[in-house]
Amino acid sequence: MKRLFFRKLTFRRVINIIKVYFSYLLSIVFKTTVRFGFPVSLSIEPTGVCNLRCPECPSGLRQISRKEKYIKLDLYKKVIDEAAPYLASLILYFQGEPYLHPEFTDLVKYASLEKKVYTITSTNAHFLTEERAKSTVLSGLDKLIISIDGTTQATYEQYRKSGNLEKVKEGLKNIVEQKAKLKSETPEVAVQFLVVKPNEHQIEAIKQLAKEYGADAVILKSAQLYDYKNGHPLMTSFDKYSRYKKNPDGTYKIKNKLKSRCSRLWNSSVITTDGELLPCCFDKDAKYTVGNILEENLSQLNNNAQAKAFRKKLLSGRKNIDICKNCTEGLRL
Repeated sequence: MKRLFFRKLTFRRVINIIKVYFSYLLSIVFKTTVRFGFPVSLSIEPTGVCNLRCPECPSGLRQISRKEKYIKLDLYKKVIDEAAPYLASLILYFQGEPYLHPEFTDLVKYASLEKKVYTITSTNAHFLTEERAKSTVLSGLDKLIISIDGTTQATYEQYRKSGNLEKVKEGLKNIVEQKAKLKSETPEVAVQFLVVKPNEHQIEAIKQLAKEYGADAVILKSAQLYDYKNGHPLMTSFDKYSRYKKNPDGTYKIKNKLKSRCSRLWNSSVITTDGELLPCCFDKDAKYTVGNILEENLSQLNNNAQAKAFRKKLLSGRKNIDICKNCTEGLRL
């Protein structure tokens, strides 16, 4: 439903997109570190905690350390007030399960209805009760991604540890029913399927499940694995859905070529629950923060000394940055 995205684009937002991508092109040609305009896309983390224990997720492994469990409403509004006039999209998700934030739909409503920003979130759907599903539809959320990594409980729980597939399907059912009841075309509901070895035989089954429940789309996603060099039990045998390829000596390497450029550092930013600004969504452990939104505004942080230093490092050798080594930028499935 691309029209849902385009109908919220304004002249100012289009001009900002042009500015950002022009500065990115300049960086490629002249190796400059300047970034014009505001982020085209912004990810804000509602919470870093999660109810599940997925084995390749820092939140699931309980490795996330934040000063704040949930982002505070005043901090969130400060960011939105500054960025909204220029934002093409807002992703209300980074680490953790967004619906654990007690005011999650209020966060959505402020950006989507009051500031007219295209909003997206991703959920494991365990908390999509009828009431939460209704408030989600009424919040104006534009796109809802529901992770369902298996069509049977036995398969689903091999990755979604501590998860309950029946609850997830009930959550999907609730959101689709509330959309119909409230006669709303939003949110667009996409079922996301992380293709791993235990579930790769269920690709057609997940498409059928999504169709039966009334989802609008199915997203087949490749899995990021931290320790992949010598193979991994979760590594899919389907080359199309794998981020990795086998070397002649039996070890594995990431498929995509790590060119010394990356548009993400120009067109997007990530803000954690405690206000740390990160260069991109692959900095899951917040190792490369360029500053805090409580101390500087967004435009200052995006072009401060730390941000420029990180972009310079990337332009001189992306393969030397650990979060870039396992990145999907440039990988097309």
